Amino acid sequence: QVQLVESGGGLVQAGGSLRLSCEASGGTFSSVFMGWFRRPSGKDRVFVAAISWSGGSTYYADSVKGRFTISRDNAKNTLYLQMNSLKPEDTAVYYCAADPRGSYRSQNYKYWGQGTQITVSS
Repeated sequence: QVQLVESGGGLVQAGGSLRLSCEASGGTFSSVFMGWFRRPSGKDRVFVAAISWSGGSTYYADSVKGRFTISRDNAKNTLYLQMNSLKPEDTAVYYCAADPRGSYRSQNYKYWGQGTQITVSS
């Protein structure tokens, strides 16, 4: 059974950093795109970042470009999101996802993690 499990969430002050991890199991993810999405409280889930199967191509939402870095370690079946210069508006539940059906920016991924809360205090 395929599972994506996020970790690394928590509370951080504005300007701080956090690194999220997403460990994949039960399948082979080294050949598929993976991505991060987030859902602020009371709002829709939105695209944050995506990465190609090799890690050679990365894509970001304008709101996080220059502050967040997505990466992956296929040997460990793990996806990462390094978040720097965090802002209160980055507060959300963050989800990892694998194997998009169509655009990597869409919600149409085959597999999703359960989400991890990030809270950025001002």
